[in-house]
Amino acid sequence: MIRIGVAGAAGKMGGRITALSKEYEGLRLAAAFERAGHKDIGRDIGQVAGIGETGVILSDGISGIIDSVDLIIDFTSVESTKENLKMAAAKGKAMVIGTTGFSNEDMKEITPLTKRIPCVMASNMSLGVNLLLKVLQDVAHALGDDYDIEIVEAHHRLKKDAPSGTALKMAQVIADAVNRDLDKVAVYARKGIIGQRTKKEIGIQTVRAGDIVGEHTVLFGGLGERIEITHKASSRDTFARGALRAALWLSGKPAGLYDMQYVLGLK
Repeated sequence: MIRIGVAGAAGKMGGRITALSKEYEGLRLAAAFERAGHKDIGRDIGQVAGIGETGVILSDGISGIIDSVDLIIDFTSVESTKENLKMAAAKGKAMVIGTTGFSNEDMKEITPLTKRIPCVMASNMSLGVNLLLKVLQDVAHALGDDYDIEIVEAHHRLKKDAPSGTALKMAQVIADAVNRDLDKVAVYARKGIIGQRTKKEIGIQTVRAGDIVGEHTVLFGGLGERIEITHKASSRDTFARGALRAALWLSGKPAGLYDMQYVLGLK
């Protein structure tokens, strides 16, 4: 039985992970924690999440619960996740990280820590999105430079990072498949007299509105036809279930940084 602790457990994602964890044999919710000063600290996390009493009290930070768990699931913020990872690595606890918005400099801090513990980290925990990444790789490789590539992503108004981590991951997978340097060919905005579209560019456009959970469309535009591949998430449960599946998969794995492609057996 894997004892899990949920970071940001009183938040929207943390609450759904907490609620759904009881459906997974092999996982036991052992701890839940929030940032210092959160209004719900000291309450039963089941009451906070709307699932009834669980006997697990929402704690103030990771330090008080780290010894009682085997694995931390974290969908919080860049800075919080980095601090939680440092503690997990120091204590030899596995992690599942769904936080997005990490910079290249952040990853330089994170990567050495994941050499000490088993860690699944993905910009999107949806099983559908991760299967789609494999499809996009194959499609881009087959079409090559003959089709223009555009990515459009849409999320709720509260999302802080843009483009989404998922859109960037899609762009990177596609760029690798067609042998392009994404840093050189990505185009994030267009306005005014911009001239003809270049053959190599990969457009990545962002929409923020209302309560959109997450939508991603990749368009391959050729002469006389276009291919559009879309994934739409209608509930955060999609991401929560992926994270819980990743937690189960990590059991017994050696230290290292994994993504959802490993979890799905695609690598």
